Amino acid sequence: MEKRCNRLGAEKSPYLLQHAGNPVDWYPWGAEAFTRAKQENKPIFLSIGYSTCHWCHVMAYESFADERVAALLNESFVCVKVDREERPDIDGIYMQVCQMMTGSGGWPLTVILTPDREPFFAGTYFPKETLFGRIGMLELIPKITELWEKQQQQVVKVSHQMTRALQKSAQTVGGPELGEEMLHQVYQQLAERYDRQHGGFGGAPKFPSPQNLSFLLRYWKRYRKEEALGMVENTLQAMRRGGIYDHIGFGFHRYSTDHKWLVPHFEKMLYDQALLAMIYAEAYQATGKERYGQTVREIMTYVLRDMRAPEGGFYSAEDADSEGYDGRESGRVEAGKTPGVVTEQRMKSRIEGEPYLLLIKAVKEGDYDMLQELAHHAVKNIKDNRKYGIEDARQLVKRAQDSIGWERAIDEVFEGVLSSRAMFF
Repeated sequence: MEKRCNRLGAEKSPYLLQHAGNPVDWYPWGAEAFTRAKQENKPIFLSIGYSTCHWCHVMAYESFADERVAALLNESFVCVKVDREERPDIDGIYMQVCQMMTGSGGWPLTVILTPDREPFFAGTYFPKETLFGRIGMLELIPKITELWEKQQQQVVKVSHQMTRALQKSAQTVGGPELGEEMLHQVYQQLAERYDRQHGGFGGAPKFPSPQNLSFLLRYWKRYRKEEALGMVENTLQAMRRGGIYDHIGFGFHRYSTDHKWLVPHFEKMLYDQALLAMIYAEAYQATGKERYGQTVREIMTYVLRDMRAPEGGFYSAEDADSEGYDGRESGRVEAGKTPGVVTEQRMKSRIEGEPYLLLIKAVKEGDYDMLQELAHHAVKNIKDNRKYGIEDARQLVKRAQDSIGWERAIDEVFEGVLSSRAMFF
């Protein structure tokens, strides 16, 4: 049977091509779609995403690959797909719309437009069916359709208001001259948002925000504010120890799903590696601490090994869903390569007996501190070609609990572990 292909089949974007086999009658952004929308007086269903976006994949297989949802979309809308990496200009406009309408944003970005491309509804991910208070596509589409058919004039009026608000926000107005007072205000705002226990700013999901750390480092340098340097170092060390950092393959994941930097969203972005390499390099320059320099070298090792294309360029991101399970394996869709993460089977091949069971128990129960200690100690023993001794593990854990604390125990083995991770590749 010949494989079905919609209008996206002729596109070059990896993201658009991922949707070329959908039953949804997708159009790329262009005059053909907008002309049809005006001729048939249909609203435009605009969906924006990118090829390595986890929730874009989820919405794709839940809804866009579903015949029932596709039939509703095709009947009620002219459906348009946009790759935000190919058209950041379009994404920027409608992401601002979503933020103005809902107070938040993200991808996949879902915006409903009039035939004149003026927005009247916006959101991000929607499940196929209503779930946990979030309206599903099977319920949302009929509601939007009914709204357009019965209250079209009011809908168009709302879209005009939204467009005017967007245009007004785009107008640049000169502000007061920047001075030192502004620097102090920014510092105070960051200090108020700073998580003193776990580092970083705000709660879950927690992003690295290297631009904040870069500012704080310069603020420390300029005003000798030791608290500013402390915020930077605590955050950099917490991220480096946490699950947001790939301790096996190197590089940083996009964000942590919790406030402790423990559970990552497994996608990796090229721009994150660049910005984080810069701030770790600056921290190394400021403090002379080798752990920061080593982190920079590991980030670059990852980028040059996994994110460089054979043609000489660099991939923009590494997918979290290579095998359909978030974090099961991480690989670039474009390259078709899926370097594995440490699974139970791979770990068991290196660690045998009771220590293995203890390690897996720590993983499954979410005992982060125990996991850090056991994993670091296991890697060190692997490097030395020794079996992972349970008594060694118990002594280390006991010393950490009774004497120096988890964090210092991790720091003590940190340098010895750094050079051993190549054993996993």
